[in-house]
Amino acid sequence: MVAASLLKSSFLPKKSEWGATRQAAAAPRPATVSVVVRASAYADELVKTAKTIASPGRGILAMDESNATCGKRLASIGLENTEANRQAYRTLLVTAPGLGQYISGAILFEETLYQSAVDGRKIVDILVEQGIVPGIKVDKGLVPLAGSNNESWCQGLDGLASREAAYYQQGARFAKWRTVVSIPNGPSELAVKEAAWGLARYAAISQDNGLVPIVEPEILLDGEHGIERTFEVAQKVWAETFYAMAENNVMFEGILLKPSMVTPGAEAKDRATPEQVAEYTLKLLHRRIPPAVPGIMFLSGGQSEVEATQNLNAMNQGANPWHVSFSYARALQNTCLKTWGGQPEKVKAAQDALLLRAKANSLAQLGKYTSDGEAAEAKEGMFVKNYSY
Repeated sequence: MVAASLLKSSFLPKKSEWGATRQAAAAPRPATVSVVVRASAYADELVKTAKTIASPGRGILAMDESNATCGKRLASIGLENTEANRQAYRTLLVTAPGLGQYISGAILFEETLYQSAVDGRKIVDILVEQGIVPGIKVDKGLVPLAGSNNESWCQGLDGLASREAAYYQQGARFAKWRTVVSIPNGPSELAVKEAAWGLARYAAISQDNGLVPIVEPEILLDGEHGIERTFEVAQKVWAETFYAMAENNVMFEGILLKPSMVTPGAEAKDRATPEQVAEYTLKLLHRRIPPAVPGIMFLSGGQSEVEATQNLNAMNQGANPWHVSFSYARALQNTCLKTWGGQPEKVKAAQDALLLRAKANSLAQLGKYTSDGEAAEAKEGMFVKNYSY
């Protein structure tokens, strides 16, 4: 924390010196300012962790769905939302052979951070063996923002420091906090400032507890607006977010960003090509994101598996000052989940589907992806209005 303290100094002369003071028109002595700059005890570790996650050809597997959202996923394949079924599915994901070749970090829900796999090994240990950094979702979800245009804010700052200290002891090395901004609802200045300040406080607290914060102000796909409007809103959101992080003395070398790509609204008549998405998104990044930030890990936001990969690939056709990669949930898991269907004999086929998508996005991070041979199912959109975890 930057703090300034004025050393005690008296500018008023003693009564016996009044005459001498009037005769010698000497200027008062300047005050001495002492500045103390905040530095996290974990600074070196934070930078190392961020660079490890932002390593060439790798990205993040977001598997931090809440138990309720995981239940919706399981219901889509006819399974009950039980801890055993959640455990079986998460075990399938983390034990995919060679997953660490394409995945550098995995975001977990709290239950998963403390959970063991079906074979009894801790899920955190399996990830580390795969060369994957464990992360943790720390926000407490979205609630209505009073005084706004039916917008929301993200809760979870109360008790965050103690929770993150415990997560660090459990093996987590990065954190995620998702808040959202809605274009159809404004967004209001109140909602943008609230999102930015909450993210900044979370980021500062995370760094103080040894966790690299993933900063995620998601601009929802909901709406009929064009790509220009998304670009306009994104500029404002990221300007406010980085201003707030600077005010909170967040170390930019020790964070990762998880932004939305700049696309038209999901219900817009005019769609954008991967090249247009890349052009607008990279223009936004160059205007708003300091090169000190190690990695930009894009969310898929309801895009189809193929669309998310194509857009990422288009952004990596030239050199970027940051690692431009992915932090996908549904865009990595959708086909995998459907292939599994809750049947033990289909675990390997499901893992192969996961690895296929992970490899495709690895190639996209390197700018070497081609959509030739992609299945039709992978091209189906996954947009859900007012989506929440």
